[in-house]
Amino acid sequence: MTIVNQDTSLGILINSYSRAGFRLSNGMMAIGPIAIFPKSVLSWDVNTAEDINEESLSLFYTLEPKIDILVIGVGNPGQQVSSKIIQYMKEKHISLEISPTETACATYNFLNAEGRCVAGALIPPTQYRISEDDIASTKRRNRDMMKVDDFPIV
Repeated sequence: MTIVNQDTSLGILINSYSRAGFRLSNGMMAIGPIAIFPKSVLSWDVNTAEDINEESLSLFYTLEPKIDILVIGVGNPGQQVSSKIIQYMKEKHISLEISPTETACATYNFLNAEGRCVAGALIPPTQYRISEDDIASTKRRNRDMMKVDDFPIV
């Protein structure tokens, strides 16, 4: 079994996200919206889905080699990208996958792990769900942080 986010040969993956930004598989934290590629991450100058326009997407269609698919994470569920922008990217021969950031992160990771020529344009959500698994893993992580050489500090 391979834990995908720990396999560095797959490039940069997204481990988690918050209102502030994204934690990446290389251990780095990217603050704010990002343009992510298999080997690099850039700050992306948008704040909301309404800010996504031809200019903000120009990076993604000027790159060589051309990307096959651009995964856009619009932030919160219910946010949308203008149909004019969708048509514009179709004319540039770039497929789009548009979804809330939670789903977009998983989609980007999956396509990247498959070896597809993918990029992500991701806006941190301002709202997100917290599941029982999230709470349990946070408690486990906090408990592990309080150990030195397998002995509890407290």
